[in-house]
Amino acid sequence: MRITWLGHSAFLIEGRNKVLVDPFLTGNPVAAVSADKVDCDIICVTHGHMDHLGDAANIARRTGAIIAAIVEMSNYFEKLGVETVGFNLGGTAKVRDTNITMVPAFHSSSINAPGLEFSAAMPVGMVIESGKVAYHAGDTAVFGDMKIIGDLYRPEVAMLPIGGFYTMDAKQAALAVKLIRPKTVIPMHYNTFPPIKADPKEFAELVKKQCKGTKVVILKPGEAFDL
Repeated sequence: MRITWLGHSAFLIEGRNKVLVDPFLTGNPVAAVSADKVDCDIICVTHGHMDHLGDAANIARRTGAIIAAIVEMSNYFEKLGVETVGFNLGGTAKVRDTNITMVPAFHSSSINAPGLEFSAAMPVGMVIESGKVAYHAGDTAVFGDMKIIGDLYRPEVAMLPIGGFYTMDAKQAALAVKLIRPKTVIPMHYNTFPPIKADPKEFAELVKKQCKGTKVVILKPGEAFDL
């Protein structure tokens, strides 16, 4: 499995399929690639905020990718004329050759498209099994049941927000690592905008002290990690 950070919370996860998660590229000041250059088979959207929903519909139209999202968001994407799989918390959907399990996230979610302003159900995280197991937490605070995610799915790599303000910060994210116990963790959702300025090295130091056996991989936008 190859994991490429595209900036903010956007990742391209290449296993049995190419899975694009939270493709906020247009308008993203740190995006590593433009939306018209991304190729994928599946798009996972964790919630409706513009910095996660991003370019999902346009990329799906261009590539023929299937969008995986919670039911209410799936209905929104269907109105835009793209193919979706809408499922819900605790559920696992097989999309092409990849199994995607929807897990909780503690955050908010809304879509502000003109004429379509509405609450976009619950925010979620995604456990993506495509040869190996990756956990993309979406936007979230730390919560105790992250231990259940670790116990049930045993993700080999976790992608966790560390920017604070809108999500958990480095200290909370280090506790999340302790609960999930992945072999590798990649920080995300930081340094895109001033309110979420954070030092990933601080996060790495906290994980080193608290979570023996977990390696922190700090990527620059556009860099990849091979699992």
